[in-house]
Amino acid sequence: MTDQATHGSTDRSTETRARILDAALREFSANGLAGARMDRIASTASVNKALLYYYFESKENLYLAALEMISAKVRDRTMAVFLRESSPGERVLRSALEHFDRILTQHDFQALMQQEMIRLHKGESETMSILVKRVFAPVMTMYQAMLREGIASGELIDVDWMQIQLAALGANVLYFLSSPIWRIVMPTDPFAREVLEARRKAIVEFLGQAIFIDRQRGAELAKRVLADTPMPEHDIRLIFGGSNEREK
Repeated sequence: MTDQATHGSTDRSTETRARILDAALREFSANGLAGARMDRIASTASVNKALLYYYFESKENLYLAALEMISAKVRDRTMAVFLRESSPGERVLRSALEHFDRILTQHDFQALMQQEMIRLHKGESETMSILVKRVFAPVMTMYQAMLREGIASGELIDVDWMQIQLAALGANVLYFLSSPIWRIVMPTDPFAREVLEARRKAIVEFLGQAIFIDRQRGAELAKRVLADTPMPEHDIRLIFGGSNEREK
């Protein structure tokens, strides 16, 4: 076989594997490990079912590969914020905004994480320990170092670094998870575009006032971060049972 033929075969194999992983990600996020069907994955990927086992050997291995794929993308996107050439305080603001937008757009990842947390609580998950080692631990280490740098430089207030993280990221999680309650007690749809834009703006502005020693500088950084980071396109039908219209 010529080098050109070998290269073409490798490209097709890589493309087929990627197509299978994309199909598996959608199937597992929608139905979980137990409810997912290998024949549906094969049909969505437009491949023979036998190819799934050729590439991944088992349903469990395919699930792990799909979870690792999407988790690595989330990790790399988060790390890119941490490694940005800017002050620690600005990076904290950008990471809070990136986290909000991730929940808003990365529906497959959010669904899989919820499923894994339930499985972990039941003592059924062997996957979470792998994800913690490869994804969450490096992110946590970088986040802690970023906050400690900001505190040591005098940019950020001198408090427990984890409390800043909880204030920055926990508010995002609470907002999305509590959306069914917001629908009942608030006069607005929590997933209306203007409401989401106001909420992501509020979290950054709040942090600009809450964690910076120089509040004026914090406000200026918050304004800058919001100005160059518009809210991404999203399908609200996929967010925790959002309404049936598409927002862009």
